Amino acid sequence: MTKKLKFWFRRHLPVVHFASDAAAWAVALVVSAFLRLEFSFHHVGPRSMIIVIEVAIAAQGLIGLFGGLYRRRWRYGSFDEVLGLTATDAVVGLLTTLVLLLPALEVPRSVAMLATPLALLFGLGIRAAWRLRRARMTRPSASSAEAMLILGAGDGAEQVLRMLLHSAENPYIPVALLDDDPNKQHLRVHGVRVVGTLADTDAAARRFGATTLLLAIPTANSDLIRRVDEIATAAKLRLLVLPPVFGMLGTPVLDDLRPVSDADLLGRNPSDIDTDAVANYINGKRVLVTGAGGSIGSELCRQLARLNPAKLVMLDRDENGLHRVQLSMHGHALLDSPDLALADLRDHQRIRDLFELHRPQVVFHAAALKHLPLLEAAPSEAWKTNVVGTHNVLEAAQAVGVERLVNISTDKAADPASVLGYAKRVTERLTSFAGKQSDGTFVSVRFGNVLASNGSVLTSFRSQAAAGGPLTVTHRDVTRYFMTVEEAVRLTIYAAAIGRSGEVLILDMGSPVRIADLAERLAVQHNPRLEVVYTGLRPGEKLHEDLIAANEADNRPVHPLITHVEVPALSFAVASSLAAPADTVTAEIMRVVAAHDASANATAEPSSV
Repeated sequence: MTKKLKFWFRRHLPVVHFASDAAAWAVALVVSAFLRLEFSFHHVGPRSMIIVIEVAIAAQGLIGLFGGLYRRRWRYGSFDEVLGLTATDAVVGLLTTLVLLLPALEVPRSVAMLATPLALLFGLGIRAAWRLRRARMTRPSASSAEAMLILGAGDGAEQVLRMLLHSAENPYIPVALLDDDPNKQHLRVHGVRVVGTLADTDAAARRFGATTLLLAIPTANSDLIRRVDEIATAAKLRLLVLPPVFGMLGTPVLDDLRPVSDADLLGRNPSDIDTDAVANYINGKRVLVTGAGGSIGSELCRQLARLNPAKLVMLDRDENGLHRVQLSMHGHALLDSPDLALADLRDHQRIRDLFELHRPQVVFHAAALKHLPLLEAAPSEAWKTNVVGTHNVLEAAQAVGVERLVNISTDKAADPASVLGYAKRVTERLTSFAGKQSDGTFVSVRFGNVLASNGSVLTSFRSQAAAGGPLTVTHRDVTRYFMTVEEAVRLTIYAAAIGRSGEVLILDMGSPVRIADLAERLAVQHNPRLEVVYTGLRPGEKLHEDLIAANEADNRPVHPLITHVEVPALSFAVASSLAAPADTVTAEIMRVVAAHDASANATAEPSSV
């Protein structure tokens, strides 16, 4: 069929429908008369027969038009159209029978009654034939498309099959279904048969020559995804999944089929957070983000920009980071925007000058040194950037009357055991003090590792794998919390809206993940298999991190994913007095934080020193 003919057909579809139904009535009436008169037309007047056919066709057109059969945009041959055609043919048959009551017509009255089911049968047959032809034309080519197994024979699979089988451009052709439900064995969905269970994946792949496995269960949890991933890897199949949001939206498109992500394997499904509902504190306000060039800071900038701030100032000491974030947000990186601020948090005067210049109303403080082993070796650097830098930001924010400030913390601040942890615990307490001394709201937000951030374990594993291994893990039993950067930032923006001054808001990160499992999973995906080497815990590292300290209560008064904890304040004066030589900084931080937390637990009213 040429393109012009296809275009004409689509444009005149109601006319085509009516023409096929008119032909069905004409043939049905002639055949009915032939059968009624025992294969003879001697007792039928040709003029009368033509009049009856014209009446039936006219009635079909009028009733079909006003009844909606030729006006609604039904799929050709759909169930709804079948019901409409049945009702229309029944009325046309009744009217034609009444017309045959006229004595002048030389056609038996029973002809119309016999013709009605025949006309319906012919009309349905035409539609069925067209649908079969169209299905063959739109079905992906078995010679060029990639053979795909589909795990799951439920609603998700049905909708995916409908999408895949009705577009010749699709790169996949479904060849078989797998489902663990015994009641679905040998079931056919859109002509594709269930041939076994998940355990039969390898055999089904070899039998049908499949190269891809689609997990068509939008509600699949991380345990199932990991199990399917292992089976697919063993069967040399590429695994695709449907995102969880597909289960809510319902209508799939080809782009919904995507490879398994780290978030899928770790169980980090998108949280149900509507930042737009709490974004009034951003809309129309001047916003400043420190550490804007980092993983968390840059994502903060991208999400905040969608909430319509009057101004978004991006501050970082890394010019390359500012280059990257501007490029990702604006499509260019000319670095000529007045909203880009190159500055070091340690420079007290520079920070004060920038705050005076831009006079931000909302501040997200994401800048920090975060690599634990380096900070163990150079504790004074942790102190200067993480503590003194935060102190400078807090004082500058107070000076210009910032309405809301959010300090980004880490799970290492809960019962800290490292320089990084103690430094971030001090920043939580300094932020609490600033909140108690200011009219604005000053809070901290605490969470664990961010997937695919700069220097994260998964990023390191991939770099090691690309180099041929080995993959290095500190301990067989070490666990960590993980969250996608998008979810962490979304929760942070939400938490900032509901937090009260002096609080740390702790994000629910689900269950901790065993790092060795991540390494083993990545190792088996490579050929030859990569070696996993255990190097031992480094100084300051914990076997298992905590999000909530032993002396903190898990109180979630507003949102089920956000814990509110009151933090004992640490005054600026006390923090400033701790400028000790490099070799004693760690001990000083540990002594001050531990002593103060102990005194806070021992008394009903926390001290501010």
